[in-house]
Amino acid sequence: MVAKGRLRPGFLLVFRREFDRFSRRRLLLFLTTVLPLLLMGLLAVVFSAGLATRLPIAVLDLDGTDLSRTIIRTVDATPDTAIVRSVGDLAEGRKLILSGEVRGLLMLPRNLERDVSGGRRPEVVFFYNTQTMTSGNLVLRGVNSAVPAVAAGIRLSLRTAEGQPLEVAQAALAPIPVQVNPLFNPALNYAHFLLAALLPSVLQVVIVTTMAYAVGLDVETSHRLRVLRRLGGGLWPAIAGKILPYTLLFLVVLGISDWVLFGVLGMPLRGNRYVLILAGVLFILADQFIGVLLALLLRPMASAISIGTLLMAPAFGFMGIGFPRIGMNAFAYGWGQMIPGTWYLMARVDQTIRGTPLHLSWKPIAVLFFMVLLLASLTALRLKVIRARRRPRSIPQTIAEGAME
Repeated sequence: MVAKGRLRPGFLLVFRREFDRFSRRRLLLFLTTVLPLLLMGLLAVVFSAGLATRLPIAVLDLDGTDLSRTIIRTVDATPDTAIVRSVGDLAEGRKLILSGEVRGLLMLPRNLERDVSGGRRPEVVFFYNTQTMTSGNLVLRGVNSAVPAVAAGIRLSLRTAEGQPLEVAQAALAPIPVQVNPLFNPALNYAHFLLAALLPSVLQVVIVTTMAYAVGLDVETSHRLRVLRRLGGGLWPAIAGKILPYTLLFLVVLGISDWVLFGVLGMPLRGNRYVLILAGVLFILADQFIGVLLALLLRPMASAISIGTLLMAPAFGFMGIGFPRIGMNAFAYGWGQMIPGTWYLMARVDQTIRGTPLHLSWKPIAVLFFMVLLLASLTALRLKVIRARRRPRSIPQTIAEGAME
């Protein structure tokens, strides 16, 4: 008989025990809820502007004419750049770029206006730091859009002054116009794809390390493992009772972050939200089973946590956001293939920014489902091995030990 008010050994007992553990181990509660929410809030604040604008650049004007001043005013008027300094030589401009005070240096050569008026093609030079790819490309885009616009206006004026009709002059300057249509993210908003990738990257590190820590608390020693098995009425019910509370908590954390992204920051949600939820559940379960496997395979618990961090911390670099995966080498591409976050990110981008139909976005969902099945099977195999090692010893050996006592 079981005492009144107490649960029988089984799944529910371990499930309730895990929630009770949060009040005793504040670190565990911090890892599962407070830390990911703080990190996601920080990232949301950092990228809430969505687009870097008015990046500072310096100018070296060696011409000092009306044309050079017009170019300076046009570059300063673009949304990407703001001219904040005027330097006297290249050495001063280089020092400003290296110090990070400015993001680029625009040099206007001598005799710029004379060469343009004479029909020649003088070179306007722009220096920028290619190590800072995002800011460097933004200031380069601002200069590339401003300077040709001024030059084209001057050449158009010269041609019309010579008697050419306006339509003929325009056709001569741009014989083959190109119509550019940015897809999915026409505003080039960095929050739309950076936050969509950063949040899963952070969360999967938290999930794997938390599960390695939580499961490691009960499987690090043989005694703790026997206690867990008795509480759960078996290893599988016990492991399931340990995993589910964290699954629910991580779903809440992911739901809160998505509410901030789609509700507060106004990110697009053009696809099927139920497919997005399904992908999120599979993503969390796959990462949880990775943490569980590490805890079951590695001793001590600190080793499982360290290996989990080593596997998941570089995930952002292999998920194809900062650098396209098609250009990666075989090692980086393979690593990205094995990370659940890569496939969740594909499904996430499909169902948020692109609005991809379901029949075209089934692959990442199928891969995540396969990962969950594979990792669950490996966990079951490891539990079977552990259970075989913990079988009762033979009767003669037990009798002999009892006689010795």
